[in-house]
Amino acid sequence: MSELSQTTIDAAMIEAARTGDVLGVGYSAGYQIDVSRGAMDSAVSSQWCKRPADETFESLSALHHFTESRYRASESRVVDTRALEIIGETDPENPSRGFINLTDLGTGKTTTPTHHSFAQLARLGGAPAAYVANLPAGIAADCLNWGIKYERSNDLVQVLDTGESTRALTGPDYGRIWHHEIVDAIQNMNRRTGDRFKIPGMIDWGSRHDNGTYTYDPEAKGDSTLFASDRDMFGFLCDDRNPIQIGNLSDGSPDLVFRGFYFWNSEEGTRTAGIAAFYLRGICQNRCLWGVEGFQEFKIRHTKFAPDRFADEAAPALESFCEGRTSDLLAGVAAARDAKVADNNDSMLAFLNKRASLSLKQSKAAIARHETEEGFAPRSVWDAAQAITALARDVPNQDSRITLEQSAGRLLDKVAA
Repeated sequence: MSELSQTTIDAAMIEAARTGDVLGVGYSAGYQIDVSRGAMDSAVSSQWCKRPADETFESLSALHHFTESRYRASESRVVDTRALEIIGETDPENPSRGFINLTDLGTGKTTTPTHHSFAQLARLGGAPAAYVANLPAGIAADCLNWGIKYERSNDLVQVLDTGESTRALTGPDYGRIWHHEIVDAIQNMNRRTGDRFKIPGMIDWGSRHDNGTYTYDPEAKGDSTLFASDRDMFGFLCDDRNPIQIGNLSDGSPDLVFRGFYFWNSEEGTRTAGIAAFYLRGICQNRCLWGVEGFQEFKIRHTKFAPDRFADEAAPALESFCEGRTSDLLAGVAAARDAKVADNNDSMLAFLNKRASLSLKQSKAAIARHETEEGFAPRSVWDAAQAITALARDVPNQDSRITLEQSAGRLLDKVAA
């Protein structure tokens, strides 16, 4: 099977679904997946649960239109902080509060900061944003003007505004990667792959089968996984109509995964730009990713050359992943399964401790978890990675969980290399 192309595997699976072949995979009714394998990733779910409707987009084209329109309305320029003046306007209906405006004395432009850029303005002047925001507007403006004059963290600042709204105040060398450029690269990639990557379907939790699997329906209508706001962008897409068989479950049915990736960026200075690509077995209604394997992450800090790095490195890496041949994945899985690294639990314990950088306690727990879930002791690199990702599912802290999952990914990467 390692020599088959993605198209060949897809055709075989679809035909099996139509003819009732022993694969037991139903295309029109969904696919049987084992969510107990791999890791659970909540990154998409955490975005989904906090985003209001006006930050959610139903298609890549809608997200592209929004981000490109905002780009066209925006201007970025480097300004001497001494040319900035904060003006406080009293609210006649609530004299204890009011409105803050920012004037660029060099251009004469006056704009209104967003909540996000107001916090950046306060940091620039060495003031706690939450405290200043609750002062009467006139007093808040005086505090900020004094802070920028005498306590400023930078002499120069890069201002991003729309002519009416101040979107961001960042360092003068902030390397801005525009949202619409990322979305455009993803759209172009997706067109070349036949628009295979889409907003995902859902796992049917009421469909538990006798072998412990659940049905994943790629055509189920779930909430969107594309988001953008006044401070960032995040999106997730997957190729969930084209499953890849990477092995068999204990009852002989196929172990299926799908390609997926999420991407993120901030034009306004809140986070890095990046892409995470991986294989997953399904996504639920709450947009948690289940059965994640082979997690790989690419981050770009917004330094001066960040736009070049995205064009030269991140975009080609994503395209390579999305257009990659299934045989590459299957060959990697086969190599990891064939790479025996232990003859007994003691040697596996040493391998996990030294090569995967797990503590002795974690290593023992991973071995025990693998024996419980798989029914045999781990001996290969693949077994070790499965043991680590199984252990990671029990870790409540997301950063600690991701650290464990990445250690499993590094083991597989070394075999693939």
